[in-house]
Amino acid sequence: MVSMPARPAPAAFAPKQQPFASERNGQVSVVLRPMGSPLALGFGALLAGTVMATSLQLEWVPATDGRVVGLVLIAFVAPLQLVASIISFLSRDGTAGTAMGILAGTWLATGLILFQSQPGATSEALGVFLITAGILMLVPALGAFTSKVVPGLVFVTAACRFAVTGVYERVGTDGWKTAAGIVGLVLAALALYAAVAAMLEDARKAPLLPFGRHGRGLDALEGPTRAQTGDVHHEPGVRQQL
Repeated sequence: MVSMPARPAPAAFAPKQQPFASERNGQVSVVLRPMGSPLALGFGALLAGTVMATSLQLEWVPATDGRVVGLVLIAFVAPLQLVASIISFLSRDGTAGTAMGILAGTWLATGLILFQSQPGATSEALGVFLITAGILMLVPALGAFTSKVVPGLVFVTAACRFAVTGVYERVGTDGWKTAAGIVGLVLAALALYAAVAAMLEDARKAPLLPFGRHGRGLDALEGPTRAQTGDVHHEPGVRQQL
């Protein structure tokens, strides 16, 4: 008698696969997916955005180039910061995701208004929006200071940059315009440092330039795996409610 090989079970009766979680003996295992850090990308885009805006405010370029600056903010800065925001949320860093998302939306709105405005014109409505965006940036800044000092400083300076620019859009005086450009230069320096530090840290998997990590931010690089995953069942995407 010739034995026939067992036929595979029909696909309809095959056991269902759980790609992200499996349950055994009443316990749920959550599978985490490694991702590259988006911080260098986000800070680099912020550097480009604030330099372009500063070039108008300090008159490095003529006012007639306002449409060009607006296009750069729309086509380059906003998309890159949106990507950084999405990857930050997927990487379980809601603070960075919130900050990059606010920055992406602010630069996009500013770029669209610059693109359709007359050269050198100001807008009181844009001023109100930028002041509001500056206040909103303080929210992720507070969260960042609990674990990473350098990103917190960048977000606070970005908040000041938006707020001062908003005041200029409201009052339209040269003093506020110059002040917005100067704050923009400070933000550019901080964003450049943060981008370089984040890129080197991600490449070496260890800090090279001071990034101000402490608490859970330091544990993210130097702590044991369990310190990063012990409370993952309480995080959005795993728990049932936000």
